[in-house]
Amino acid sequence: MVIKGAGDLATGTAHRLFRCGFRVIMLERPDPAAIRRPVCFAQAVFSGVHTVEGVTSELSAGPEKAGEVARSGRVSVIIDPLWLTVRQLRPDVVVDAVMAKRNLGTVIDEALVVIGLGPGFTAGVDVHAVVETCRGHDLGRVILSGSAATNTGAPGEIGGYSVERVVRSPGKGILTALREIGDPVEKGDIIGAVGGHNLVAPLSGVLRGLLKSGLEVVEGMKVGDIDPRCRRDSCFSISDKSRAVAGGVVEAIMWLTVGRADIG
Repeated sequence: MVIKGAGDLATGTAHRLFRCGFRVIMLERPDPAAIRRPVCFAQAVFSGVHTVEGVTSELSAGPEKAGEVARSGRVSVIIDPLWLTVRQLRPDVVVDAVMAKRNLGTVIDEALVVIGLGPGFTAGVDVHAVVETCRGHDLGRVILSGSAATNTGAPGEIGGYSVERVVRSPGKGILTALREIGDPVEKGDIIGAVGGHNLVAPLSGVLRGLLKSGLEVVEGMKVGDIDPRCRRDSCFSISDKSRAVAGGVVEAIMWLTVGRADIG
């Protein structure tokens, strides 16, 4: 199975599918903009291997090596931002977990089962199923006809805060991180810099996510996330949202493959 993207929700999905016995190959950019890096298999792009809650991902050079890694008991990550290896891999299942809020090119004939996460996809048109990613009553719901809720642009509420907890770049340039994910911060603390501008914590809590130092960012881009609940352990574990979405993906696969063998 192939998952496009290796960020937060993609990783939660890959982790659940791996534990269900699926062989997972993930496609990522050469410079992944993953905020919650400890719980993103995209981190393997930088470090070669990365483990999330007991499951290890490994960077692979091409489809053949990726297949070997997936069969060896690890999640494989390939640098393939254009998804050129999908046709070569010929997966039974494709999950578009890029979270671009629009379809960047996924088509329904890419695999026996094609699933899109969140807005931008229409079940029965460009994918077989859509999984709702908007927090609330329908989070994780499998949609077999129609689309997910429209993106509001506002992050989910945590500890009573929504947009207030997001750290955005003050300018264009290279991000230099001065603090680590999991560090406690106070409102106004300098946690990094971009192009000569200080990156300031918008509220007090723990630094739940931060882009990798050295990446190029633009003004207004989301580069970090503060958890006002001050639960450091949650910075290093898969979120409730990711687990709910992952459950929806498993349900969609099972629903769409009843009576079919050798899916994975």
